[in-house]
Amino acid sequence: MEQLKQLAAKQRPAMILVGFVSMLIGAAIISQAYLIVRIVDAVFLQHASFHSVWPELLTLMGALFLRVLLQWLHGRVGIRMATVAKKEVRQKLIKHYAENPLMASLSGQSGRKTGILMEAVDELDSYFSQYLPQLIRSSVVPLMLLVAISVQNIYSGIIILVTAPFIPIAMALIGMRTKEKSDEQLQQMTAFSGKFIDTLQGLTTYKLFGRAKEQQEEIHNSSIGFRDATMAVLKVAFLSALAMEFISMLATGIIALEVGLRLVIFKTITFFTAFFVLTLVPEFFVSLRELSSAFHTGRSSVGAAKLIQEELTSDQNPVQWGNKTLESGPPTISLNQVKFSYKENGFSLAIQTDIRQYEQVAIVGRSGSGKTTLLHLIAGLLEPNKGTIHLNRKQRSDYSEANWFSKLSYISQHPYMFAGTIRENIAISKMDATAEEIELAAKKAGLSELLRELPDGIDTSIGEAGRGLSGGEMQRVALARAFLKRPAVILFDEPTTGLDLKTEQILEQSMKELAGTATVITVAHRLHTIMHADRILFLDKGELLASGTHHELMQVEPYRDMFVIQGGERS
Repeated sequence: MEQLKQLAAKQRPAMILVGFVSMLIGAAIISQAYLIVRIVDAVFLQHASFHSVWPELLTLMGALFLRVLLQWLHGRVGIRMATVAKKEVRQKLIKHYAENPLMASLSGQSGRKTGILMEAVDELDSYFSQYLPQLIRSSVVPLMLLVAISVQNIYSGIIILVTAPFIPIAMALIGMRTKEKSDEQLQQMTAFSGKFIDTLQGLTTYKLFGRAKEQQEEIHNSSIGFRDATMAVLKVAFLSALAMEFISMLATGIIALEVGLRLVIFKTITFFTAFFVLTLVPEFFVSLRELSSAFHTGRSSVGAAKLIQEELTSDQNPVQWGNKTLESGPPTISLNQVKFSYKENGFSLAIQTDIRQYEQVAIVGRSGSGKTTLLHLIAGLLEPNKGTIHLNRKQRSDYSEANWFSKLSYISQHPYMFAGTIRENIAISKMDATAEEIELAAKKAGLSELLRELPDGIDTSIGEAGRGLSGGEMQRVALARAFLKRPAVILFDEPTTGLDLKTEQILEQSMKELAGTATVITVAHRLHTIMHADRILFLDKGELLASGTHHELMQVEPYRDMFVIQGGERS
């Protein structure tokens, strides 16, 4: 609720406009009622001619048109408020996902995050487009109507003051139940969205393991849960509407009885007063009933805002950036007493080392020793818990994110390919590249033979996540991105794992060419591929156990044992 209030506070001018329009609506309603009563009184009781009330009829038509126009404007301002609020929240979520540490961004269901970004944010709409404008309107219009009624008949005003509070009391009592049901519905919707999207992404795996039928049943059960939660919300909303109608009907009936007795029996008021009061009383309670309806619609926004706030405050430890610009050429990279852990009492990495310009550095170690984590720290995808990372003897946090990533290429085991053409997937590393530059990069990455076999060559379309390309072909596209970008620092995360011999040879040759103009840092499992590295960092259980050339590290028993196990010979 606090987040909704903060978003609303930023739209104060729009809220002031809604208040002003509400005052005009109130004036239009009173004018409309006055003109209707005046015309009826003149024609039926004063026996006035139609010609004599013609000006009042024209004015009445104008009042009716003005009321419709003002109500349309009132709704448009509410829709505009909702659009601005949803845009701001979506921008915050996207920024949060983009700035989150790498592992935090990858954790959890992508379907759930999509659900929050789309459905949960859309749930905020009712608060800004309906509830908030109606709250302002119901704070202004009924008050104006009450004054107009009381001026004509104080007793009717007193009855309204006694009966009207029952409506907000009923709203509050039923609202407690509505919030509970709305929160349950939102949770069911988010769970259903997350399960459905994630099942689609892993459908092939489910089929291969014979689990597709079970997933179908889970999706069915999840949809049933969402349906039941939605029906429960509608049930409470209908009961609320019934209660509001009953209170309004009872109050209107009491006022009608009071006015009728005073008009017919006691003859203490005129027909004009009685008709005017009975015309405005339903309008008074209509405004309150509309607030009740908007109130229950807006309650779902509270649960959505709570869910969004929880998402925005989770996993907060973003990488820090400044606005300085790096000098041209590869920078020196210094890790000073860097420590990182994914969670309390979990895996931790502690390291101190320097990487010189144009140096070819390999990071090796057993599985789980922290190799990829170190690469992510160097890349700027993770922020150290302690210690600092320096570029050219200045903290990395002093440099701008865009400037650092413009000098960096990261080639992982599974580079991501977007739905589109191969040309578009290569050009992502340099959006202003010419067609000749893209084709040259593809050639250097060893894609020429593949492109000749494809029907549309480099303009052949591929599916999301590289569907249509093999693992080795995707690696070559990633290499082409690096050749096109010509970065100052290149990070390879076990690039040869799972590749055939030919692709591995192409990759190694490309790495050598790229190393001529950049610092190259490679995480490797196959030690024979990094024997000629300038320096090898040997990690063990999150610590830098040894550093040196291959020949030097052969004197370190754990490294020597790994090399021998992989088919190497003792030196």
